[in-house]
Amino acid sequence: MDRVRTAREARAALAQFECDVVILDLGLPDGDGMGLLSAWRRQGVTIPILILTARDAVEDRVHGLEAGADDYVLKPFDLDELAARLNALVRRAAGRAVPEVRHGELQVYPDSGKVLLGGVSVSLSRRELALLGKLINARGAVLSEEQLKDGLYGMGTSVESNALNVHIHHLRRKLYRDVVITERGLGYRLGPPPTQPKENTS
Repeated sequence: MDRVRTAREARAALAQFECDVVILDLGLPDGDGMGLLSAWRRQGVTIPILILTARDAVEDRVHGLEAGADDYVLKPFDLDELAARLNALVRRAAGRAVPEVRHGELQVYPDSGKVLLGGVSVSLSRRELALLGKLINARGAVLSEEQLKDGLYGMGTSVESNALNVHIHHLRRKLYRDVVITERGLGYRLGPPPTQPKENTS
């Protein structure tokens, strides 16, 4: 999770990096978060946005939702509830109503990190799971190397040139060879679903 302090930094970050969801505080040092939210929506920004604020008046909540917020959470908040709400927003943005993703014999539960292939549990690292999630949420669209790196490592992180290829290699080895398809010169996309359980090679 990346964090910025000001509205100016938030505008720059959203223009430069790919993200799945935004948590927006209304009390920013250089402006009001409500104005930033309204500006993003006028510009066509469709990323799910959750307002996290101490402003508990009904009119504030109504104003926030009408301005384009997808959810409104009051401080103090329960961390588990916040995580559940964020996961729900990401699912909704990806066109999913339930926390399970099925791709042939592949079952992914992004909220818990559980992955099954042919009914057999597969252990993925945090970044391998994040990479698989980005590809699944893209629903077959090609994602560039930079888009995937932004999703895996965040802003301002120095990444070795072959780091993404290493994660892709691990996914192919742990799941199946065509789970990630390389589109030369463009990027990567989710491959066709597996039709048979993974063979035990041990």
